[in-house]
Amino acid sequence: MSNYKQYINGQWADALNHGTWEVLNPATEEVVATVPFGNGDDAQMAIEAAKAAFPTWSKTNAFHRAAMLKNVAARIRQNAGEFAKITTQESGKPLVEAKGEWFVAADLFEWFAEEAKRTYGMVIPTNRNNKRSYVLWQPIGVVGIITAWNFPVWNLARAWGASLAAGCTIVAKPSEYTPLTAMLLTQIFDNEGFAPGVVNLVSGDAASIGDALMETVEVRKLHFVGSTRVGKLLMDKASKTNTKLSLELGGNSPVLVFPDVDVAKVAASAVAAKFRNCGQVCVSPQRFLVHESIHDEFTRIAADLVGKYRLGNGLDAETQVGPLINRKQQSHVAGLVEAAVAMGATVKAGGKIPFEKGYFYSPTVLSGVGSDSPIFSQEAFVPCCPLRRLPTLRRPLPWPMPPNTASPPTSGRTTSTRPSMPARRWNLASSASTNGHRMARKHASAAGSKAGRAASWGTMGFLSIWRRNW
Repeated sequence: MSNYKQYINGQWADALNHGTWEVLNPATEEVVATVPFGNGDDAQMAIEAAKAAFPTWSKTNAFHRAAMLKNVAARIRQNAGEFAKITTQESGKPLVEAKGEWFVAADLFEWFAEEAKRTYGMVIPTNRNNKRSYVLWQPIGVVGIITAWNFPVWNLARAWGASLAAGCTIVAKPSEYTPLTAMLLTQIFDNEGFAPGVVNLVSGDAASIGDALMETVEVRKLHFVGSTRVGKLLMDKASKTNTKLSLELGGNSPVLVFPDVDVAKVAASAVAAKFRNCGQVCVSPQRFLVHESIHDEFTRIAADLVGKYRLGNGLDAETQVGPLINRKQQSHVAGLVEAAVAMGATVKAGGKIPFEKGYFYSPTVLSGVGSDSPIFSQEAFVPCCPLRRLPTLRRPLPWPMPPNTASPPTSGRTTSTRPSMPARRWNLASSASTNGHRMARKHASAAGSKAGRAASWGTMGFLSIWRRNW
C-alpha cells in the first residue's frame, strides 16, 4: 500500500480540510509516510455512512458475517510478514513482536467470528398460559473506536472483530502515531468486499473526532484505549448522550515476588515481560516488590540481564528493545529516572539516552525506589524496572493505594510456589495472576475497575457490543 488515506463509505479519501500528518519512524526520526489529518467533519461523514450501512449489515446472518471475518483473518496470516515491517517502522517495536501482533490479530478476528454463532437468547417461563417471555441479543448499532499506539493492530482487532461479528458498523480512529497499520487492515476489508459504510476509518485530530463521536446519538457505543485523563472526559460526554462505553485506561501493575521461587527463573521472566514493547504496555509489570531475603539476588540478576539487551532499530534482526514512540515519551522516562535518583534510588542498569538519533532510552533497573517516587506511585509506561523490598505479609504493603488513586493496578501478579497468595484480594485490579505475567487472552474477559469500565475481551466483552431485548 503506497497511498495511505482515510476510508469513508467504501472510498479512500483525503481530509476535508486538506490537512496532513507526517508519520515518523521513532528509531530514525525519518518520515515513513504522509497521511490525511482530518477532524470532526470527516468523522461526521463516517458516522452517517455507518448509520446507513447498519440495517443491512445487522440483518446479515451470523454465519455469513463469520465467514467474511475469517477471510480477513486468512489474509492477515498471508501478509503478516510484510505488514509487520510497516508496523515496526511507525511504532518502533522489534519486527518479531510486530509480526506476532498481526498473527494474534488474525486469531482475534477468527475467534469473534465463531463466537457470533453462539450468541444465544433465553426463553423465560411465565405464570400466564397466553404469554411468552424471552431475551434476544441484538447488535447495539454504530460503534466508535479510538485506539492507542502501543499495539497498532491488536488494539484494533479486539474492538473491530467484536463489533463487526456482532453486526455493528464501525467508525475507527487510530492513533496519529500509528495510522498506517490501521490503513493496511482497512485495505483488507475493502478487498474482501465489505459493503460501503460497514468499516470506516478516520485519521486526524483526536479531540475533534472524539467530540463528533460522543455528541451524536447515532453512535451507540464507544470503545476507547488510552489515558485515564481522556477516559474521564469521555465519561462526562457519555452522560449527555447515554452512550455506552468500554474504557481501557491506565494502570500501575505491581508484582510481588516471594522467597520460595527460583530467583533466576523469575527474574528472567519478569524483565522479559517488563521490557516487551519497550515497557509501553498497560498491563505489563510496572513495579516490583521483592521479598527482602531475595531482593539483592533478584536485583543483581535482573540488572545483568537488562544490561545485555540489544537496543536498536526494530527492523534489525538482533534488536530486542526498540525506541519509545516519540520525543515526549523519551523525555518522560528520563525525567522519571532523574526524579527517582534524586529521591534516593540507585541505577543498577541503563538510566541514559544512548543515541543522538531516535527516541531511545536504555532499559533501566532501579533499586531502593521510594514508594512516593512518581516512577513507583504513578503509571510510568516506560522501559524501567523499579524495585523495592517486600517485608513479610504481616506488615502493610509498602506503597500507598488510596481509594481515589488515579493509577490503580490494571493487573496484579504474585510469584510464588504457594497458589494461595492474595492476588485476588486486590479489589482494584481488573485481573490477577499467580506465577506468570502474560494474562491477555482472546477468550478470557478482563473487566475494568478503577483502570477502566466495562468488560473487554472474551465472551463478556463480546456481549457488551449487544443490547438485550425482552
